[in-house]
Amino acid sequence: MNILVLGGARSGKSRHAQARCEALSGSLAYVATAEAHDGEMTDRIARHRADRGQRWRTVDAPVDLPGAIRSSAEWADAILVDCLTLWLSNLLLAGEDIAMWTSKLADAVRSCAVPVVFVSNEVGLSIVPENALARRFRDEAGWLNQQMAALCDEVILVTAGLPMTLKDGA
Repeated sequence: MNILVLGGARSGKSRHAQARCEALSGSLAYVATAEAHDGEMTDRIARHRADRGQRWRTVDAPVDLPGAIRSSAEWADAILVDCLTLWLSNLLLAGEDIAMWTSKLADAVRSCAVPVVFVSNEVGLSIVPENALARRFRDEAGWLNQQMAALCDEVILVTAGLPMTLKDGA
């Protein structure tokens, strides 16, 4: 069963996704899309790593997320991807073909034999961004989240630490 966990910044979405994975038995892959370009992001990454126990093995995938899912599925019993919107940012800033990468991601999800839990930010609930890149990011994130929600068996929205089921895979 694949799960998409959505929420705003500091909503508790990563904590909820991690707990869902830890409730499963076996080895766990944490596929990290973040890159530490500054001290604040370095600190965030360190905090996330410290929150995970010995069962977790981190796989860095700032761009080739589909490849990381495929390779992690060879040894892990479940995969946590944190997060789709950082991955999208990496693609945008690198000038990558987002549609092509999203298609590859969908193929990787469909062929994955182990559960994958995705974390993604819900960014479309705020004001319209002032600049074109921010508007494109907001739009691309919305489209990516819609595609992933269609692929996943379960979709959860976390607000103020409270998970709300949007799609129940039962």
